[in-house]
Amino acid sequence: MSTDKQKTYLFDNPRNVRRVVLGLVGACVILVGLDLVLHRHVSHPWEEMFGFYAVYGFVACVLLVLLAKEMRKVLIRPEDYYDEPSSADNPPSGEDPRD
Repeated sequence: MSTDKQKTYLFDNPRNVRRVVLGLVGACVILVGLDLVLHRHVSHPWEEMFGFYAVYGFVACVLLVLLAKEMRKVLIRPEDYYDEPSSADNPPSGEDPRD
């Protein structure tokens, strides 16, 4: 018997991934379709546009991704940021660093 069996997860099977994607696309199509028949009480005139919330959500998502890419440039740390400090940074063992 082999003890190297790897556990398989739900999304390891491409068929399951395809099902989830198709389910999400179907939900989006249904929601945009409902936009045609449901009456909305809007506060602003641009909310009356067909598919406004779908476009608004897509644009907001794209802007979040672009903002995150720019923030990464500011927040990035060197590869060895969390490594142990070098011996030059540490005081000799006989000295107390709190003095």
